[in-house]
Formats: sequence, C-alpha cells, structure tokens
Amino acid sequence: MAKVAFIGAGSLGFTRGLVRDLLTFPLLADAHIALMDIDPERLDFAYRAVKTIIERGQYPAKVTATLDRKTALKGADAACCTILCGDVGVWRHDIEIPKKYGVDTNVGDTRGPSGVFRALRTIPTMVAICRDMERYCPDAIFLNYTNPMAMLCRAMQRVSKLQITGLCHSVQGTAGMLAHWIGAPMDRITYVCAGINHQAWFIDYRWDGWDAIPLIRKAIESNKKIYNEEQVRNEMFLHLGYYVTESSGHNSEYNWWFRKRPDLIEKYCTHSTGWNPGEYAYILKEYQRREKTWKKEVREWFDQGAPMPLERGHEYAAYIINARLGGETFEFNGNVPNTGLVPNLPEGACVEVPVLANKRGLNPMYAGPLPPQCAALNNVSIAVEEMAVEAALTGDPMLVFHACAYDPLTAAVLSLAEIRKMVREMLKKNRAHLPQFKSVAI
Repeated sequence: MAKVAFIGAGSLGFTRGLVRDLLTFPLLADAHIALMDIDPERLDFAYRAVKTIIERGQYPAKVTATLDRKTALKGADAACCTILCGDVGVWRHDIEIPKKYGVDTNVGDTRGPSGVFRALRTIPTMVAICRDMERYCPDAIFLNYTNPMAMLCRAMQRVSKLQITGLCHSVQGTAGMLAHWIGAPMDRITYVCAGINHQAWFIDYRWDGWDAIPLIRKAIESNKKIYNEEQVRNEMFLHLGYYVTESSGHNSEYNWWFRKRPDLIEKYCTHSTGWNPGEYAYILKEYQRREKTWKKEVREWFDQGAPMPLERGHEYAAYIINARLGGETFEFNGNVPNTGLVPNLPEGACVEVPVLANKRGLNPMYAGPLPPQCAALNNVSIAVEEMAVEAALTGDPMLVFHACAYDPLTAAVLSLAEIRKMVREMLKKNRAHLPQFKSVAI
C-alpha cells in the first residue's frame, strides 16, 4: 500500500482532483491517503470528500485525517504541499503597501515585493516540512504547489537533500493554448520549455517535427482576438521572439515594460480577454468572497450528491507518483536546482526544465542555453530570488531591501530611498509573521 500525504489538504478543489487522479492508477488504487491541515473544519470537509471518492469508485484505498504533520508524513512515499501562510488579511498588505508608493501590481504571489514577503513568511514552514520528511519519510518525493514557487523550492533545495520539485500548470497550459491558436492537435506537438517558474520560454515548439513558432507569430499578428487574449505575453513574444509561460496578469509584474505608468496599465493590462484583470481590487474581492462562502459552497456540493467525474484528469502529481512507485515513466516540467541544465543561468538556482519521473525518482534533463534576451530577464529575476531566499534563511532584513531594490518593476518606479522606506513599512507590518528576523530595522 502506497502512502501519499497531503499537507494543506484543506485546499479542497486540488485535494479532490488529485486524489481522484491518483486512485485511477492500479499501483495507487489501494493507497493510504493521509490528509493534514491546521484548520479542523477544512480538514473534515476534505476527509469526507476523499471518502466519497473512494466509496464511489469502490477503491480498496483508505483515508485518514490529522492535524499533526508528523503523523501524516510518517512512512509516506510522496507528499503534496498546498499550504498558505497567512490569510487575505495578511497578504493584502503585500500589494496595498507597494501600490501606495506607486508599485502597481495585481496578483503578487510570485515576484516583486509582494512575492518576496510571501516567501519570507512561507519559507520557515517549508523548511520545517522538509525536516519532518527527513526524519519520517526520507525516501519520499516532495511535490510543491505553493507560491512563490521558485523561491520556496530554492530554499528547500538549499537546505535538504530530499527529492523536491515544484509543479505549476503554466507550461502545459501555455503549450495547449498555442496549439489551439495554430489549429494543431496537442498530441502532434512537441516542445522544449526552460527558464524559471512563471518565466520559462518555449525555446522549441514543433508540429509534426516542423518549427511552429512562425505559425504562432502569424496567428498573433493576423488575429486581433488572439492578440487580445494575452496582450502582455503576446507583446513579449512579438518583441523577444520566444513565448513565455504563465498569464499576462502575472507576467506584467515581472519586468519593466507594462506597469510602470497608468497609461501602460490601461493599454496592456486592463482589457485583455484572458485571465489578467488589471486591477488588484478584482482579485482581493474574489478572495474575500471565497473566504466568506467556501463553507456554504462545500455544503451545497455534498447536498447535491458530491458531483464529480471519476475519470483521470491531467494533474502532473498523480502521474509522477505512479512513475516513482514503478509505473509508466512520465515527463513533465518541474522546478529543480540548476546543475548545468540551463548553462546561461546561475548554477544552483531554481530552474524550470523537463524532468523524467521513474522508479529512481526525479531526473532533470539538460535543456541547453536560453536565447540571450530570455536569459537576461531570467537572470534579473533569479538575482532577486537568491537575495530573498538568503534573507529568509538568515533573517537579514537588509537583504530583503536589496531583493526589492532589484525587482524590475519596483526599480522602474521608485528611487532607492523610496524603496527602502516601502520595505521598512512592509517589514513592520509583517513583524508578527517573520520569526526568523531578530530585527526588522533597515
């Protein structure tokens, strides 16, 4: 019987979908699903949902639920992490304080001052999870879904020898979107995508072996509907020559080009038809709504008979765990240390590259150098991430300031003195959530 631990199992949609996928594999049909969360009510809902899936599918699996992380991890073959350190009342300041100073972001969970502070709050917990795994399940693979992906994975990979990778939907999601734009069946597309999380590049994209990048360019230039769907990313592609992963809403925050002036936000970040609302207020309102209504929505789901198809979906984690336990090998893009995999990115940095999962575990593959214009943007982001990770691990508040000072959007808007003042305010606001910092004075 395989054991799969879910840390942060109260992320109900993810837990339900992944458990459903896991149990469709013969090797995992009798798995022990160990759910753990710090919220008893969310944990109970997750337990009931998983139990429903097991009963409906008539699987010989079992499910347990616990508030104790060590109990969930003991003897596990794999652990999946979907935690969030701090609710809306905490992380909203990550966006609202910078906006007061003129740094206007909208998602704020990956990079920039907001991503840095989310990492500072989350890294100590992630390291603690690693320490528990080293003691209770040292041979398990650790699959992380929590953002900011690159900074969290980099921190864990620095301090632990566990097999750790971060999983994100942006690579396969973008690959499918591009195939749709050019009218290609996805099963006839091959690609190489490499870089860093949310900023990886399709350095090779082929349809039946033929270079399809010119077709992508033609689709974007000739079809206004396609252009409008992803304005920011399409502008990056038209000017840089390679397509980047993750949505335009996210990518508008990661560079100097789109959010440094109100007129640019209006032009590129407000009217896209894809998922990139230009205003943070939209996202804040949505998360506040979810916090207020999730109990009602889950109760209604159960009252309706817990409707959910049992057919396998496309979530990477289930396929990876199946491969690790001896099933069919599986290739995916994961976040791993750069051991020469992308030669023109820093050694040791967390990169997102093709990885082969098999019985040996996680086997990253050489991707090759990025085009120089792509590597340049990645290297700036990596420099920020490296300083932020070092700050989180050492408790050095000056490194927090330096990380924010080199963020492209922040530096395009503010002076060094203004950035320092902003970071000082953010450190004070987060003081209760940064136990690793003896002082937050800078």
